[in-house]
Amino acid sequence: MTKSDIAIVGAGPVGMALALALKDGPHSVTLLDARERGAARQDPRVLALSHGTRLTLERLGVWKDLPTTPIRHIHVSQQGGGGRTVIEEDDYGVDGLGHVVRAGDLAAALDNAIRTAGIKLLDHTRAEIDRHLPGRVRIEREGVTDILESRLAACAEGGMRADDPEIEIREYDQHALICMATPSRAHGSTAYERFTGTGPIALLPCGTDFAVVHTASPEHADALLALDDTAYLAELQKSFGYRVRLQGVSQRERFPLQLRVRRHPADERLVWLGNAAQTLHPVAGQGFNLALRDVWSLSEHLLESDDPGDQHVLDAYLRSRRTDRRSTVGFTDALVRVFSNDIGPLRHLRGLGLTALDLAPPLRHFVAKRMMFGARAWP
Repeated sequence: MTKSDIAIVGAGPVGMALALALKDGPHSVTLLDARERGAARQDPRVLALSHGTRLTLERLGVWKDLPTTPIRHIHVSQQGGGGRTVIEEDDYGVDGLGHVVRAGDLAAALDNAIRTAGIKLLDHTRAEIDRHLPGRVRIEREGVTDILESRLAACAEGGMRADDPEIEIREYDQHALICMATPSRAHGSTAYERFTGTGPIALLPCGTDFAVVHTASPEHADALLALDDTAYLAELQKSFGYRVRLQGVSQRERFPLQLRVRRHPADERLVWLGNAAQTLHPVAGQGFNLALRDVWSLSEHLLESDDPGDQHVLDAYLRSRRTDRRSTVGFTDALVRVFSNDIGPLRHLRGLGLTALDLAPPLRHFVAKRMMFGARAWP
């Protein structure tokens, strides 16, 4: 039997970030990952990091090693209707409203920091949390079964089954196609969010290219994947419009989209984080940013505790995160449902809303600051 004060199941960016946040604290930490160490470095997705996330990654000591592209302007519009709004970094005195990074590069920087800090990481290790004996994790490594006794188990991967009554699921009937696209002119550090009748299209500045997140129905996604690059580029350009001209695209990958939310992301000596706590639609890019705010808040509560799994500690953590979590989930879900349709009256109202956002600085600032910092962060 092995012992560790805190067992973190999942060595992706969320699990590694929690381990780093706890590295100078009083509690021993063990990371468990079913994959080979460094597997997350191959993650092809692209993340939009909020300014608040940048501050947290600076505190964790990994920001300086990240190859990021700043977002200095955000342009939001809708297809087939008037109205648009633009958010500028100069209005907020920040070096970038956000930054774009490849998920694999973020995982590499976090893993390097984990090695430097000497945090224990067991790879090729299957882990199953024992719900009947709180804090106990069954592990299997190299054919050997063992028990890891902890005072708190933090599940930072998977763990949301459709038949679990604690999980709220909303089907969006959308898939996301991701790829890189080369613009005909420099992107100028501008990110674009374009709402269409079949779902949003995001172009995020990433290096000299754009990272594309193109949502479509499952059937339309099938058709788009079947196209060659030239034909797909034409379809993407037609859907997005010609505000930005694109001249090339990379190979596409596809992910189904759902909202999955664990109603109570903590139990006896157990807490869920990241995609194990909530999986959001990628519109507005809030999934990882919300997860990292959860990680930082949890680490603050654990560092001040004598017993990291004490129920009072976990209850205090849940109270501190309730408003931000609910509002971020609700905001993302509302954007998808309100903007992913082609109903005429709604299209007109959306246009008026985007215009009002552009013409009313206080309202625009309210939205921008909560995108950067979350609902309960800086005013």
